Amino acid sequence: MPEFPNPHLIEFPKLGEPGIGYISVIEKSQLMPFSVQRIFWTYYTPESIVRGRHAHHRTEQILVAAAGRITVTTELADGTIELFRLEDPHVGLYVPPKAWHTMQYSHAAVQLVFASVPYQEVDYIRNHDDFKLIWGSQA
Repeated sequence: MPEFPNPHLIEFPKLGEPGIGYISVIEKSQLMPFSVQRIFWTYYTPESIVRGRHAHHRTEQILVAAAGRITVTTELADGTIELFRLEDPHVGLYVPPKAWHTMQYSHAAVQLVFASVPYQEVDYIRNHDDFKLIWGSQA
């Protein structure tokens, strides 16, 4: 099984200035640790809702708060827990396979997600006890 880096922030280029606005660009997988196979976004998520609550066997992801603020909690099988606050659209969070993650959103937050593989339900680990059982033995 390949080794993956731990969750970490990635800063994308921020081009522009306050008077005209900004653009961030990624070309030919520049700064992306994987080839993007799926892109999706979430929006209109109530602030009281916690989404995610899963890990993946194979999928790598980069999460971006395209608008608003997203608080992401990651947990590795060794018990390492980290809290990330995404609120700048030129900063993404790399989430590797084997990382349990949850997200909570500010009002009107828009989350953009780049994923390394197409959607496959069998790739998801949706029960936290199963996550500890599957990955805990390999930590």
